[in-house]
Amino acid sequence: MRKSLSYISLVLLCCSSWITHAEVFTSIGQMTDLLYTEKELVQSLREYIKAEETKLASVKSWANKLDALTRVSTTDPEGYLAHPVNAYKLMKRLNTEWNELESLVLQNPSDGFISNMSVHRQYFPDEEDETGAAKALMRLQDTYQLDSEAFSKGKLPGMQSDAFLTVDDCFDMGKTAYNDADYYHAVLWMQQSLKQLDAGEEAATTKAEILDYLSYSVYQMGDLPRAIELTRRLVAIDPSHQRAGGNLRYFEKLLFKQLNELNQAYQPASEEPIQLGTYNRPKDHLPERETYEALCRGEGIKLTEAKRSRLFCRYQDGFRNPRLLLKPMKEEDEWDSPHIVRYLDVLSSEEIDKIKELAKPRLARATVRDPKTGVLTTAQYRVSKSAWLEGEDDPVIARVNQRIEDITGLTVDTAELLQVANYGVGGQYEPHYDFSRRDEPDAFKRLGTGNRVATFLNYMSDVTAGGATVFPDFGAAIWPRKGTAVFWYNLFKSGEGDYRTRHAACPVLVGSKWVSNKWIHERGQEFRRPCGLTEVD
Repeated sequence: MRKSLSYISLVLLCCSSWITHAEVFTSIGQMTDLLYTEKELVQSLREYIKAEETKLASVKSWANKLDALTRVSTTDPEGYLAHPVNAYKLMKRLNTEWNELESLVLQNPSDGFISNMSVHRQYFPDEEDETGAAKALMRLQDTYQLDSEAFSKGKLPGMQSDAFLTVDDCFDMGKTAYNDADYYHAVLWMQQSLKQLDAGEEAATTKAEILDYLSYSVYQMGDLPRAIELTRRLVAIDPSHQRAGGNLRYFEKLLFKQLNELNQAYQPASEEPIQLGTYNRPKDHLPERETYEALCRGEGIKLTEAKRSRLFCRYQDGFRNPRLLLKPMKEEDEWDSPHIVRYLDVLSSEEIDKIKELAKPRLARATVRDPKTGVLTTAQYRVSKSAWLEGEDDPVIARVNQRIEDITGLTVDTAELLQVANYGVGGQYEPHYDFSRRDEPDAFKRLGTGNRVATFLNYMSDVTAGGATVFPDFGAAIWPRKGTAVFWYNLFKSGEGDYRTRHAACPVLVGSKWVSNKWIHERGQEFRRPCGLTEVD
């Protein structure tokens, strides 16, 4: 509205000034000038009307597009958001594109819309959320070895979808990586943006903008010949580009210096398009990154025939527990050493729904316990939202706690609360130990219940693709199955940590992963799990 009024005010101000000035003159000749002035004002008025109509047409186009989109998305919200591209684009729409629409509507009398926007804005994702969603796509891209085109076209394992990324979307993905000095992903996404633009897709992003980011990112990846070739393309498109000329001279000088030092002849840049595998992904903080990600893809699992022959299934009555005598649990071996078991039909669909209902209002960014202070804090290697539920919250929680005690034979009186976690787009928990190590003796000191002796993990949803629980040390992968639970000991009977139990929650590729877990502590288990004769019993 401010812009509209300022435009009208400018027109009227000009008109007023011209008329005021004209009143000084009485000649017809001078008055005829006012006729031409009036004609210009009419033309300006028509341009204003045309601008308003263009704005209105844009708003109508937005409304039609979003009306169709929301009809589809609200039919099955969780299923729609199960596709990571849809989740990313929701973040982007609400953080960026709705703001653009708001700016457009602000140019008109739109008090009702702005008021509505103001009410709902507090619930909108912010720039950090949009950036996080973009990084989640890159995380999935790395873990499951998917090229940018697969994401751009919505081609993900186990899902047929019309979700797609535009030239501008891919460009924004590349910028997110670039701004984080992540030139590896910046190259992949800028290249995809360029590929789609060259294919004729319409976009607000220009080829010069893409080549500017792409050429410098390729240079940062150490590929000088290709950086020179891309920069030459940029100079050809925009000879007056502020940085391109200087970059080109610098790249050429640097390349020929390297060739002289190595006594090598110049080799032109490869004509092969940049794709996944063209450049090596930089190493990061995680030593077992390759093993972990391979297991997430279902590769490198060390379940040999000999090992498989040692895995059995059985009925388990919790050591003659009265509550399990008439209906014992179905127990399956997932791994022999360390012993990991899966229990079937642990939670009913009704119980799962109730747990999720209780948890949803309390979900917050999941935390980890700082090994030095024992205080809960967020961490980049754990991306999910979680809530903690007490037995007093609902009879279902009390019943689940009792069931865990019955199945394991361990008291849950000293266990932590039932933690419910939801892993959305790219949600993960990188390799970690559940127990505290010797170099972090104060991790659970505040609880006063000793170390985490065991983990009981409930799967409360099926996951279409990704989301496995993997153990990189011995090459095991356990896939979520709704209603089942897995259980393992983190400590030997001596109280020493079993370092083989380092595990991870793989990123969710397609779907929404719900789990709940109970971390059972040492105190109270003295007679339920007596100490062994050796350190590793």
